[in-house]
Amino acid sequence: MAGENGYETPGVAGSGAIACGVAAVATTVADTVLLARSEASAEKAKARVEKACGKLEGGDATRLTVTTGAADLAGCDIVIESIVEEVEPKGELLAKVATAAPDADLATTTSSLGVAEIAAAGGVEDRLFGLHVFNPVPRMDLIEVCFPGGLREGTCEKALAWCEALGKTAVEVPDQAGFVVNRLLFPFLFDAVRVMERTGLDAEAIDTCMKLGAGHPMGPLALLDFVGLDVSKAIGDALHADTSDPAHDPPGLMVEMVGEGKLGRKSGQGFYAYG
Repeated sequence: MAGENGYETPGVAGSGAIACGVAAVATTVADTVLLARSEASAEKAKARVEKACGKLEGGDATRLTVTTGAADLAGCDIVIESIVEEVEPKGELLAKVATAAPDADLATTTSSLGVAEIAAAGGVEDRLFGLHVFNPVPRMDLIEVCFPGGLREGTCEKALAWCEALGKTAVEVPDQAGFVVNRLLFPFLFDAVRVMERTGLDAEAIDTCMKLGAGHPMGPLALLDFVGLDVSKAIGDALHADTSDPAHDPPGLMVEMVGEGKLGRKSGQGFYAYG
């Protein structure tokens, strides 16, 4: 029977920004295990989670265990996969995690892929649900949760209770590419790039218009840089493959920038330059 927090022994499989954000938030309620793929990524993840915990009310880095061995997930009752946005690697990792933690429910933080498709790739159709968090995880309140049919009894209730224990607002969404937020958001972001292509306006001018005219806290081009242009392209590709809607097709300028290694904040250059 689940405890009051839904899950009591969480694990995270992944070591990127989203994975570390989830791990940091999880330490507010429980001891947490993070599985990294290498010693180098484990070291970076530990430092990143520790930094996030220092800025997060209730965050406790002493509750974090970072490992490179999947066997260390054995005692987890929930493991959240958060790696590259591709079905095959996700499926392979989930199959490995499912064997290491046979009693755990499983979740994926995918932002653009079908949850049922990922579950089928990993052979975990009765255990996997979608847990789409937003970056930066400690600051963003929403979690889109997606429950495909055929899940083990009690999974939905435990997942929703855990989201509440983390202080997040969970909204149940259908299993469609991009769920709700990205399906609506990315056509807008891509249109900002197309305006730049057509008019020659610079990024700052477009972003200023949307911040001051529409009340957005961040302009669309700065937001693409923040998300990562490669990640944004992957999301657009997945959306377009699902809908064939031209609005979901990544714009040419952005595709060109990705090819040049201009990925946004993380590479130091995108629509803006970062020191």
